[in-house]
Amino acid sequence: MNTNTPSTITTDEQPSLRVVKAVAEADGTDPATLDPPLHAAVDPSALDRVFADTPSGSRRGAIRFSYRDHDVTVDADGRVELE
Repeated sequence: MNTNTPSTITTDEQPSLRVVKAVAEADGTDPATLDPPLHAAVDPSALDRVFADTPSGSRRGAIRFSYRDHDVTVDADGRVELE
């Protein structure tokens, strides 16, 4: 369900887990019961690796994709936004 109301979650958790929690919260469901699972939209391991710290510092940028009728934006600063 997309209400076109941005939702933002910021934590120290891996980006893939933040996405699952944000979408579940927006849809009013348990994260464990999301269907389709996140990997149907994006590779969760790859998403986590893109924003992992490197020896030279943190990553920058953002990734945007669609999942369960939401436009999801994951920023390197830890934000997950749903529209």
